Amino acid sequence: MLCLVFIGIRLEQQFGFVRIGIIYLLSGFAGSILSSLFIRNSISVGASGALFGLLGAMLSELITNWTIYTNKAAALFTLLVIIAINLAIGILPHVDNFAHIGGFLAGFLLGFVLLPRPRYGWLERQNLPANVSVKSKYKSYQYVLWLVSLVLLIAGFVVALVMLFRGENGNDRCHWCHYLSCVPTSSWNCDENQL
Repeated sequence: MLCLVFIGIRLEQQFGFVRIGIIYLLSGFAGSILSSLFIRNSISVGASGALFGLLGAMLSELITNWTIYTNKAAALFTLLVIIAINLAIGILPHVDNFAHIGGFLAGFLLGFVLLPRPRYGWLERQNLPANVSVKSKYKSYQYVLWLVSLVLLIAGFVVALVMLFRGENGNDRCHWCHYLSCVPTSSWNCDENQL
């Protein structure tokens, strides 16, 4: 809930509820799809995939709009630490880390698609002197990130949905992926505690 309050409100104030709502819903959907592919014995319920999508969107927004931030290293380090701690908590039993990972990846890619900011001077181009021109709304690397992210996002959703509707088990294709959601220790057994 703290993630939603601090990160969700900040992103919504800067980019509007429509774009952040789309990121939230699609990230939650992506988290549920990935969870369904890898955790076959139980049902997972919650908004954590969508919340991780907001974290991913915030990271991609920081990368895309890198030039406008004054304390870049501190912002990046803080965000990466928050993400790492939350993903590390996901390796405990009864926590669906696949929903976290799916939501984070979708939010990260959606952030490149939906959260780029126009280059400096674009919004004020009518007020600029006649000899100063702003060529395009976004920088070239923003266009490249937008295109690559959109292609990866569409391909990821299509492949995941095809696998899901065919009834495939994600663990059959990735034999080590079950460790992303639960790491066995002497205190718990992941086979019995799979959510």
